[in-house]
Amino acid sequence: MKAIRGEIFDEKYRVVTVESQYLTIRGVRSGKVLTILNPDPETPLTPAEYPPGKLIALSDPSASPLN
Repeated sequence: MKAIRGEIFDEKYRVVTVESQYLTIRGVRSGKVLTILNPDPETPLTPAEYPPGKLIALSDPSASPLN
């Protein structure tokens, strides 16, 4: 079954692990596990910023106003 566009943005996620270039999260309702690649390698992700267990939400970049 294909995911509906935007479905991942309707879910809340808990941080599972954080590495400098990857963030692994798990959906609270769905249980789906996602790994997010850091788009800015010059600024590493840190456990202080994303501690394991932290509740986060994803935002849709295509919904942002254009410059």
